Amino acid sequence: MTDPGNDAVAQGTAASAERLAAVRREIADACRLAGRDPAKICLVAVSKTFPAADIVPVIAAGQRTFGENRVQEAQAKWPQLRETCPDARLHLIGPLQSNKARDAVALFDAIHTVDRPKIAAALAAEMDRLGRRPELFVQVNTGAEPQKAGVLPEAADAFIAQCRNEFGLAITGLMCIPPADAVAAPHFALLAEIAARNALAGLSMGMSADFEAAILQGATHVRVGSAIFGHRPTAA
Repeated sequence: MTDPGNDAVAQGTAASAERLAAVRREIADACRLAGRDPAKICLVAVSKTFPAADIVPVIAAGQRTFGENRVQEAQAKWPQLRETCPDARLHLIGPLQSNKARDAVALFDAIHTVDRPKIAAALAAEMDRLGRRPELFVQVNTGAEPQKAGVLPEAADAFIAQCRNEFGLAITGLMCIPPADAVAAPHFALLAEIAARNALAGLSMGMSADFEAAILQGATHVRVGSAIFGHRPTAA
């Protein structure tokens, strides 16, 4: 007799594999238009608010890099997931509070939301304490939105220099989230300009709705959630 539970897992894995393959095809298509190598694009599957049971099929489909918004949520899910998939890489893509810096350094392989001196100082101290060196991205608020985290574009150069010179941080690149109602491409172009003049290779930009445009502007990391996982559950 067929086990209904096994059937459900198989169906979930097949659906996840199909969605993941579709996203990878879209990335490859955008790279062809841009004259870029798809292998140079890091796809960050945004698993925030999804339970471990929804993440397992995506891992089974071959995905290894995931993004979470909250340190506490990631702590509840990923230690056990990493027991079965030790080569999974975890990126923090949501705001970070300084009192969570130690936990973030211990858990994450990359942090995309370095946006103020207090966070930079806390990360530097915890990286020295723990002997871990996650990749660090400075978040730039390209739309100067008051409700959104990130250093303003006109302050980005000085903040990057401060991270390097005062705190001794090796900055991997920049991250942005364009305003929801804006054309994204100019924001991606602005981020690329700031990165170029600061000799930064990493560009974390582009989500499910606009990652193709981000790739055309030079994105190295695209953060895609719903296109891979389907409908997003309400956060706890």
